[in-house]
Amino acid sequence: MSVWDERLRQAATAFAIPPAAFWRLSLKEWRALAGTPASPVLARPDLAALMARFPDKEDEDG
Repeated sequence: MSVWDERLRQAATAFAIPPAAFWRLSLKEWRALAGTPASPVLARPDLAALMARFPDKEDEDG
């Protein structure tokens, strides 16, 4: 069973959210109910490292 399955079960049972209301939840509401932390922000040095590792390639057209 995945973490996602467990979170769905938790929201559906522990919070007693009716299915129609569950599917209308925004991501922010879902995270607040399920306790799911927001994704970490990519720091500038990490972005620079990714850009150096995977540089953009120019097309043959320029």
